[in-house]
Amino acid sequence: MFRNYLLTAWKVFMRRKLFTAINLLCIVLTLVVLLVVTALLQNAFYPSGVEGKSERFVQAIMVEARHTDNKSVRRSPLGFKLIDKYIKPLPGVEAVSAVTMPETVSVYQEGRVSELLMRRTDAEYWKILDFKVLQGRVPDQADMDQGRFVAVINASTARQLFPGLPALDQKISIGGQYFTIIGVVEDVMHINAFADIWAPITTFPSTDYRSQMFGNFAMLVLAHKAADLPRIRRDIEAAAKTVVFDDPKQFNIARIWGDSKLDLFSRTLLQKEGADSGAATMLLIIGGMMLLFMALPALNLVNLNTGRILERSSEIGVRKAFGATSAHLVRQLVLENVLLCLAGGLIGLACARVVLWWLEGSGLIPYLHVELNLAVFGIGLLLATVFGLLSGVLPAWKMSRLDPVHALKGAA
Repeated sequence: MFRNYLLTAWKVFMRRKLFTAINLLCIVLTLVVLLVVTALLQNAFYPSGVEGKSERFVQAIMVEARHTDNKSVRRSPLGFKLIDKYIKPLPGVEAVSAVTMPETVSVYQEGRVSELLMRRTDAEYWKILDFKVLQGRVPDQADMDQGRFVAVINASTARQLFPGLPALDQKISIGGQYFTIIGVVEDVMHINAFADIWAPITTFPSTDYRSQMFGNFAMLVLAHKAADLPRIRRDIEAAAKTVVFDDPKQFNIARIWGDSKLDLFSRTLLQKEGADSGAATMLLIIGGMMLLFMALPALNLVNLNTGRILERSSEIGVRKAFGATSAHLVRQLVLENVLLCLAGGLIGLACARVVLWWLEGSGLIPYLHVELNLAVFGIGLLLATVFGLLSGVLPAWKMSRLDPVHALKGAA
């Protein structure tokens, strides 16, 4: 039976090639947009490469400070002292890193000035993130302990600062400080890794950062295994409750949440507080927006499919006269539409790869690199199937209920 459905579907598609092509074009354009968005979201929330350990670490970029006696609230990036004193001693973790947010700095070279993004990191940062080292090495604990003025740059920055020259052992001037380049890493576009230059924390012009509860730091906490993350999240919240601020009369309550990448995005966008980051709500919003995006082209396809099925009213009448049930007809007509959408999905996947290549090369999103992996492929097939069902069920159900006499006469 299924084989007969496939043969019938193929003959129907080939009977009106232009009509089929229009259907395919509508399907492909819709699915290309959805697949590109899906690939970008998957790359952001569940990355591979430099943040390939993201299933084993949590992060925090903000601390919320309050006082029990008043309504004053301060939300700020973390200070180094807060991370060093209260988070780094956490038991049962593999590593805890304190890293600054990217800051714009001016790099001076023989009359040239380049505006680049710089982070200052500790040694644990390079253990948690898996940078691909193209040349040289990354800073280690000895560089931190001895306060060496060393720096790592990415490949694009190396080409920009030293065109045609080896970058290793070159010196750059930043804010009156001279750094020696000890390594070049691959360009990356991820929230915890995005920067042009990395230098040790100990290269700060002043040691004031060591005594600050509020600052420009984020933290990464790496677990030995993913199953440890719920406990680590609880430990982070418990550690925050022990924080003692410099002025307890101003703030005496601290709240910090260890988030996954999706949790962090959801919490920031939805302004959520507490253990619930709003990730489930965010996924529902994204799913709903995708369904709404599919709704308009699906409605257009409903009209196109209705017109195509109307041409087959005599065939439907004959089949009903020989005992075909409405359920059989609905299955066949919906299957035809789903098959067309799956074909459009495969074409859309190839087109989405082309669009992503263009995005990667255009520079619209710096250092973007996206892989179309099996997860995106599976989501693409699911979207194509849902699209086929949305646009095929209504016309199929309507035509399957035609009276055989009217259908044989070609009347809908």
